[in-house]
Amino acid sequence: MSGLKRMLLGAAVAGLMVGAGPARADFWSDAAKGLEGTTIHGVSESTPPSNYVKDVLAPAFTKATGIKVEFEATSWDQMYDKAIKDMEANTGIYDFVYIEQDIVYSYLSRKFLVDITQSLADKPNLKAPDFDPAMFTTFVNYFKGDNGDIFGVPMEAFIKVYLYRKDLFDDAKAKDAFKAKYGYDLGVAKTHQQYKDNADFFTAWGKENNLELWGSTVQAHTGHPASWYEFFESIAPTFGVYNWGIDASKNYAATVEHGGTMNSPEAKKALEFWLSLLPDAPPESTASTWDEVAATFAAGRAAQGMVYGENAAWIATNDTKSKVVGKVGVALPPLEPGVLEAAESGKGYIGYYDGGAFGIPHSSKNKDASLLFLEYIAQPSVQADWAVAGSRITHQATYDDPKVVAQDAKTDGYYTLMKNDGRLFAGAPPYPFHAQVREATAPFFYQAITGELSASDALDQMAATAEKELTKLGYRK
Repeated sequence: MSGLKRMLLGAAVAGLMVGAGPARADFWSDAAKGLEGTTIHGVSESTPPSNYVKDVLAPAFTKATGIKVEFEATSWDQMYDKAIKDMEANTGIYDFVYIEQDIVYSYLSRKFLVDITQSLADKPNLKAPDFDPAMFTTFVNYFKGDNGDIFGVPMEAFIKVYLYRKDLFDDAKAKDAFKAKYGYDLGVAKTHQQYKDNADFFTAWGKENNLELWGSTVQAHTGHPASWYEFFESIAPTFGVYNWGIDASKNYAATVEHGGTMNSPEAKKALEFWLSLLPDAPPESTASTWDEVAATFAAGRAAQGMVYGENAAWIATNDTKSKVVGKVGVALPPLEPGVLEAAESGKGYIGYYDGGAFGIPHSSKNKDASLLFLEYIAQPSVQADWAVAGSRITHQATYDDPKVVAQDAKTDGYYTLMKNDGRLFAGAPPYPFHAQVREATAPFFYQAITGELSASDALDQMAATAEKELTKLGYRK
C-alpha cells in the first residue's frame, strides 16, 4: 500500500473512531470558524526544526484557518526564561510554548499545562480526523501525565551522535601516520582511549599541515548549562553513570557514601576524559553551547565530535552553511566495556535522546486556536519535509517516506541510526527538581573546566551539594 493510501485510510479510520460524523471538505477552515483573525503567540528555541515551524508551517496554518501565528524563535536561555516567567505569573503572553523533554516533569508537577487529550475529548469539533497519538514514536511518552493523557505535541526528537570527518579518517597519509604513531589502524572510535588518540592525532595533524583543524569538539561553555548537559547526558552515560548519578531508589542519593554515583570512580574517570579533550578542541569551545558546536563542526574545524542530531542534516547537506558537505560520517559514541550490553538490556543507556513538544499553558488566552495549531503540525502530511529540514522525527511512518530515505543516504544513515539504535538512548530522568539541582551544582562544574578544581574535587562537591539541595527541596528525607 502506498504512503498516500495509508495516510488517507488512517485519516478515514481516525474520523470513524472519534465519531467525526459526515466527512468535511476542509476540516481546518470548518474547525476554525469564529477564530479567524485570532493571533496566537508562541516561543521556542531557534533551532532548525523550530525555524521550519516559523517559516513554513505557521504561514501554512494561517492560510488554512485564518488564525495568525506570531512565533518567537530565540536562544535557549531566553526561551526558557520567558516561558516559565509567563506561566508562573499567569500573564498569558504565550499561547503555546516549547517544552524540552528534560523540563516537562517540572511543568507537570506545577500544573502549568493544558491536558490536550482531555481538551479534544471535551471539544470533539476541534479534533482533526488524522490526529492520532498512536502515530507518534515512543518519544511522545515523555509528554504524558500520570493519567496517560498528552500534555505536549512532539515537534522534534533526535539523538546526540558522534560525527566525524570521513575525508580525514580515510586520508591515506593520515592513516599511515596514525598507525606509525599508535600501532593500530585509524578509525571511528569504539572506546574512549581510541577517541582520545584520534583527538590528539588530528590536533597535531592540523598543526603539522597548517590547517584550522582540531581533534574534537567540546561543548564546554564556562557559564552556560550546555556544558553541564554535555557531561551528564552525553559523556557520563558512556561510562555507565546514569540519571546524573542520582539514585531515586536510595533516597535520591548522589554521593557514593549514600549510594549514589555522581562522584563515583566511573564519574570521575568520565570527567577526566572529557576535560582531557579541551587541549584538542578549538579555542571557541569554552564559549560553546550546542549551537556553536554545530557551527564549529560545519566550519571544518574539528575532526570528530558529539553533535546534537537536529544539526546533522544541514551539516551534511547544506553547502551554503557547511564546509563539510559530503564528508560527514555518523556513528554511536565511544563506550566503556559493558555499557552497550546494559543499554541493550534496558538497564542503562548510551547517550541523550533529545527533543521537545509544544504545550499550551493554562494561562493561554487562545486555547482553542492553539489546540488547532498543535494538531496542524502533527499531521502526517507535513512530517517528511520537516524531517529533511530539521533532522527530527516524531512519527513512526516518517522513516519510510521517500524524501527521508533519500536524505538518509546523504547523511551517512543518520535517520537509520536513530530508527535502529534510538532505543539505546534516553531522555533526561523524570526529575521535577531538574533546574534546581543543575543550578546548584553547575558552579563547581564550571570550575573544573577552568582548572580551578580537579575532576575529583568538583564531583565530590557537586554530589554533596546535590544532596543538600534535594534535602532542602524535600526529596531527601
